[in-house]
Amino acid sequence: YLYLFKFFLWEMGYMRSIDIIVDRAGFEIQWGCLVWVPAVYTLHTRFLVQHPSGLSFVAALALFVLSMTGVVLNYLADRERDVFRASGGKCKVWGRDPKYITAEYEIIDRKTGETSTKKSLLLASGFWGVARHFQYFFELTAAWSWCLLANPLQNGVIPLFYCVFLTYLLIDRAERDSKKCRLKYGKYYDEYCNLVPYKILPGIY
Repeated sequence: YLYLFKFFLWEMGYMRSIDIIVDRAGFEIQWGCLVWVPAVYTLHTRFLVQHPSGLSFVAALALFVLSMTGVVLNYLADRERDVFRASGGKCKVWGRDPKYITAEYEIIDRKTGETSTKKSLLLASGFWGVARHFQYFFELTAAWSWCLLANPLQNGVIPLFYCVFLTYLLIDRAERDSKKCRLKYGKYYDEYCNLVPYKILPGIY
């Protein structure tokens, strides 16, 4: 419920995500939201109905607390960027003035064909200075914790399907976002990548 509450609390942020901006509301997104997500994202929970985990209360509680920590930190990372953008960079990030790149890009008016220059601020402080998509790490922390609650050591690998799929999905999304941003911002995105070299997890990816 906290995960769903977080999503609706951050609903406007989702409108600016790659799902909406790039993928748009086509068949893939609609089928995914109506069929794939309800089936896959609850698989480990439904599996537990027929196959109890056998975990001790302490172990289950530790995994639950870890998952909730992931959900909260995921929200805080997204909110940090939203506040930064809304303030035009005039805010504190982790108690300090933020580092960021002022990136320029061009858009073409489809009706008139005229080209205009726009600006975006690429945050390189706080969570966004650790990795370009560090919020994905928190989301994966929650997902893996939920799946481990099904105790795959006892019940097999089926309950891990959701977290394995989400890991692939977010790595692919980070890769697609990097390509999109490099096309959009050009040299400014290269500067940003020099400041924040890792995509999801520092030292690994």
